[in-house]
Amino acid sequence: MKLLLDTHIWLWGIREPHRLGKLVQREIALQTNELWLSPVSVWEALVLVRKRKIAITGSIAEWTTSSTARFLEAPFTWEVARLSEELALPHADPADRFLVATAKVFGLTLVTADKNLLGLGDVATLANR
Repeated sequence: MKLLLDTHIWLWGIREPHRLGKLVQREIALQTNELWLSPVSVWEALVLVRKRKIAITGSIAEWTTSSTARFLEAPFTWEVARLSEELALPHADPADRFLVATAKVFGLTLVTADKNLLGLGDVATLANR
């Protein structure tokens, strides 16, 4: 399976792994699954660092390199940008729009605990349970 981690799932895995459900923990640990991360998630995390909502160890460059090392980088393409504006989502969060569009364009399963993003029809999702 190709899994795109929502920002909070990625950060929980790093900082608070106990918040991940057993199924999500198992799927992330499976070596046969591909783990994907969007640059949008890295940007969201760095905004949290700048706002002092989360603390990191080392420099931003060191933390970014180490915390993304096991992931494939999901491209932020023109198609993703276009589709993000065409989605019918229950809220307007631009980061969520980019993540959902990325999952759809690249055939990835979005791993999330966000109830607004679960069961979107033609976008595969994996609930954090």
